[in-house]
Amino acid sequence: MASPQQELKPGDLIEIFRLGYEHWALYIGEGYVIHLAPPDGYPAASSSSALSVLGSIAVVKQELLTDVTGGCHYWVNNSLDHKYEPLPVEVIISSAKKLVGQKMKYSIVSRNCEHFVTKLRYGRSHCQQVENAMADAGALATGGALAMIGMAVVRYYLRL
Repeated sequence: MASPQQELKPGDLIEIFRLGYEHWALYIGEGYVIHLAPPDGYPAASSSSALSVLGSIAVVKQELLTDVTGGCHYWVNNSLDHKYEPLPVEVIISSAKKLVGQKMKYSIVSRNCEHFVTKLRYGRSHCQQVENAMADAGALATGGALAMIGMAVVRYYLRL
């Protein structure tokens, strides 16, 4: 749950901590959020399901925050406010509400729920989850390459 001192305000970005990933939603007030979710009838149509990230189509939905969190921990995360200036709250909310019910292309790497809500709040898409995953993959690849070089050097000196 959100920390007690965190007051939710319309236009806030809500980060919801799920097993293995974070889901993102935009708080619009009166307990409601707008977010990307699997289309109805999709095998993992529950927006709290980890399988909800596997499709290529998503639907913009307005739902109660409590329904979207499904008991998972969440918090307000407007951490990009220092990097990008948020649009006026009225613009954020009206833009979001106009999209409710629309189907959108979905990609876990380039068009996910975090991209969606940051585009609404800042006018530009951003996804720290993808950036972190890419950095981790790069570090893993670099570490693997260094390990292989190290093994080759050890083998070379063992032959001497």
